[in-house]
Amino acid sequence: MRRYASTVVALLAATGILFPAYPAATAADVVASPSGVTIPKGYRNWQVVAPSQRDDNDEIRVILGNNIAMKAFRNNTLPYPDGTILAKLAWKRVKSPEFPKTFIPGVAPRIEFMVKDSKKYASTGGWGFGRFIDGKPADNVVHATCFPCHQANVKDHDFVFTRYAP
Repeated sequence: MRRYASTVVALLAATGILFPAYPAATAADVVASPSGVTIPKGYRNWQVVAPSQRDDNDEIRVILGNNIAMKAFRNNTLPYPDGTILAKLAWKRVKSPEFPKTFIPGVAPRIEFMVKDSKKYASTGGWGFGRFIDGKPADNVVHATCFPCHQANVKDHDFVFTRYAP
């Protein structure tokens, strides 16, 4: 538990510094995932929903939410309303050079988004998925893995893994 708490503290402290590592889309750069999800303008200014860590791939992550998402999380609203957008920022974790018992964000392999539009994305539980590597969308094969994983694991939570960390 102590290791997890140290990781979370380091992650939250580092996120404000490391957001610039993620590409900011401009009008000329807007590209869409196979489902039509784009990198939302201003997502780096969204509020933190919760941090997480995946030991199987040595990643630390922060989930951000737009204003619609944050209101839904705070009010325990399910299903999430249309217009909800979640951003997942992921980093490979590395040991801190200043404090070896702590992991900090390293390389940022990708960013991911979930966009709630119950009509447009009806076939995927109302959610559109977008995974971007170096600002470019991953291919159809990668995107085809998103919804089945969410459906298998969090169908009863409107297909969202993240829980609000107040």
